[in-house]
Amino acid sequence: MKKTMLAELFKRREFTVTGIIIILAILFGSLSSNFLSISNITNIFIQISSIGIAAIGMTMIIVTGGIDVSAGSILGIVAVITAKAALTGLPTPLILILGIATGALLGGINGSLVSFMGIPPIIVTLGTMSFFRAMVFQLLGGRWISSFPDSFRRISTGNFLNIPLPICVMFFLAIIFTYYLEYRPTGRYIYAIGNSVEAARVSGIPTKRVLLLVYIFAGMMFGISGVIVAARTGIVQTNTGAGFELAVIAATVLGGTNILGGEGSAIGSILGTLLLAIITNGMILVNLPALTEGLIIGIIIIISVFTDIMKLRRRGYQYE
Repeated sequence: MKKTMLAELFKRREFTVTGIIIILAILFGSLSSNFLSISNITNIFIQISSIGIAAIGMTMIIVTGGIDVSAGSILGIVAVITAKAALTGLPTPLILILGIATGALLGGINGSLVSFMGIPPIIVTLGTMSFFRAMVFQLLGGRWISSFPDSFRRISTGNFLNIPLPICVMFFLAIIFTYYLEYRPTGRYIYAIGNSVEAARVSGIPTKRVLLLVYIFAGMMFGISGVIVAARTGIVQTNTGAGFELAVIAATVLGGTNILGGEGSAIGSILGTLLLAIITNGMILVNLPALTEGLIIGIIIIISVFTDIMKLRRRGYQYE
């Protein structure tokens, strides 16, 4: 029994990603004395917090067999709205609620079009990506927002038990949604939809309602990321969040979420986010060209997707 459980552990992508992270940490630590310093490690985790939180939401979407390329635009809208609210003196807890609610609303728009209108997720989110980005331009009027009050900036700079708040929030949400996906009925429904939406529907799972909930949850995660990004950078511009969705999707896939659906975990996506950050940070410290970073990340992503496809083919799944 124990041998079987151990064998299953070794087969999980999270185990493989953890091994790669350890190897890279040792490698970069040997090449740069600054890499394994407490300040640099803390900086890495702070930098990945917004991507990691968003990756939790993206994990649920991709597990259902969907995709959301509007994540960066949703983050941009939330950043603008919460930044404007901060300048009016709105209390920080209300700003957080406003950001989460805005993200949930925008995610709900995506979810409604996907679940009730039956439009493919890539088409829906490509459209809303452009629409939401246009809203960012409209809300900002070609300007940018800065000079936030310290109370708002503390969302990023504050600490809990000497751990930066963004890091605490990221791991708290990862634990919550890991439990939700693994042990709650709706979480199991999400995996069932990713494996076969038609089989899930026939078995009595309310697929439309579950899909809507997934996109709302994802929107909430993007919203929290938007608040953190605005607070951390101290400035919101028309390009805030641009390209963010690519980093989130890459981290999610690297962490073991199957791009074809039915498989993935929140913890795995956090590990994927950490792997990306270690590669980026380490290459900067050892003065490797930026093009090398993109090349290595691209190769790792292709290998990850290829591995997932081969795994499904061994199970009898035919991928066209």
